[in-house]
Amino acid sequence: MQQSPLQQQNHPHGDIDPRRYRIEVGLEYLGIFLALCPFACMVNWIFVPHSLVGGGLTGICSAIYYVTQGMFPSLFAAYNGAIPIWLSTIVINAILLTIAGFTVGWSFCIRTIWGVLCVAFWYRAIPIRAEAIIADPMLGCIIGGIAFGVSLGVVLLCNGSSGGTDIVAMIVHHFKDVSLGKVLVLCDIIIIISAYFLPVPDTIELGEQTVSDYKIQRVLCGLSMTISYTAALDWFLSRVRQSVQFFIFSRKHEEIAKAISTNVQRGVTLLDGKGWYSSQPITVVTVLARKHEANTILHLIRSIDPDAFVSCSNVAGVFGSGFDKIKS
Repeated sequence: MQQSPLQQQNHPHGDIDPRRYRIEVGLEYLGIFLALCPFACMVNWIFVPHSLVGGGLTGICSAIYYVTQGMFPSLFAAYNGAIPIWLSTIVINAILLTIAGFTVGWSFCIRTIWGVLCVAFWYRAIPIRAEAIIADPMLGCIIGGIAFGVSLGVVLLCNGSSGGTDIVAMIVHHFKDVSLGKVLVLCDIIIIISAYFLPVPDTIELGEQTVSDYKIQRVLCGLSMTISYTAALDWFLSRVRQSVQFFIFSRKHEEIAKAISTNVQRGVTLLDGKGWYSSQPITVVTVLARKHEANTILHLIRSIDPDAFVSCSNVAGVFGSGFDKIKS
């Protein structure tokens, strides 16, 4: 893992290994590709069979699919004559990315292009089910929203994006001092509410049950999906990104620092301190690490100096090389 400039001063390896960096980038691209598979499954197995419209570009492409049913019987026979979601995803994202490239910058677009191609691939590869895997539309939206949130969480952890309204938010933020979150929420609400005005039947057959006023239910389901995926995304990122901070007071500070740097591969900073009661100088070992690495660090400390005084606390966020990128 990459270390901060301050931490690299004490790191035995110094500079980042280019080969290791390429491997990490390759794993991130693979992670984006795999994470978008369940994302597409929820669309083709739950939302489309129930004729639902969610937020983001997925909702727009789904609406296009419903509205164009039967318009192109020979061209898109496998999709009931409708413009497939994977095709509209590529076309609309291509337009948005072109605009973003000339405004925000092309560096923003590289991984987004990969994410768009991946999600379009999964939309194309995963067949649309005639019947949803979850019969109840509302329950399907909640469960599908949770899967959405976790999938997008993995994509974000891999520094990727699936495109769509993310690109719109970046463009708007470039010209106006408006937060990305507000733009995304506004886009989602507009897309979901517009589903009420789609020229689709107001009555739908769900198994042996006939549901009337389905246009209203479609809007409510879309809002439920957005709320559930947002909550799942926040929960997932907060759990995975949670970090801890160690202050270690020990006479064997050099051994502890070397063990943590070598075995956990986290940077270590040594601070000069002085005990107020003893008036003796002491070196404090400071480490920032992911929460799942805490037990390993504690085990190393105990094996070297069982009498070490250790303070371990959760931190709200750690930004910089080796952790999360500063995005604002």
